[in-house]
Amino acid sequence: MVSEVKQISGNAVPLIGNDIDTDRIIPARYLKAVTFDGLGEGVFIDDRKALNGQHPFDQSQYQGAKILIANRNFGCGSSREHAPQALAKWGIKAVIGESFAEIFFGNCVAMGIPCVTAPSETVKQLQELVTANPQASLTIDLEKLQVKIGDFTAPVVLGEGTRSTFISGTWDACGQLVANAEQVKTTAAKLPYIGWEILAAS
Repeated sequence: MVSEVKQISGNAVPLIGNDIDTDRIIPARYLKAVTFDGLGEGVFIDDRKALNGQHPFDQSQYQGAKILIANRNFGCGSSREHAPQALAKWGIKAVIGESFAEIFFGNCVAMGIPCVTAPSETVKQLQELVTANPQASLTIDLEKLQVKIGDFTAPVVLGEGTRSTFISGTWDACGQLVANAEQVKTTAAKLPYIGWEILAAS
């Protein structure tokens, strides 16, 4: 089971503002959910209610967007995994931003959502291009480390270690375990603290 992520293409949604924290992405009351199902409906829910339908995640031209264009320090605040889960359930497959909170970034990587960075001037230009033409397809190429929309192309940044895990598919820890199930059982059988009944049940 290989889950390579080399390129993400689709419509984008601009979200202008710095220091958008995880409580704004998905309020704490949603953390009571037993599963992550349905979290997409609650993403940015308080901001959306305050803006009375004018929040980008409510506007018709951005429905179905796969790429979020954010600004500085996106995903700061508490470490809740529900924040990237809510974005993913809404449909986001990748995020471009000026910078990301470290734990939010790590949670996204664990889910297969690349978070690439670019200078503020580039991010602003991307947001303006998407605002002017919401139906334009944007592509993030992790192999070339660049973003492209129409005639505009710019470099993006992603640490080499993280980039290589996406390109090779090794970001997917569960997928790696499933793909190597026999080797896992062989190794487990050699460990004195793993009972045979556990191996038999698996």
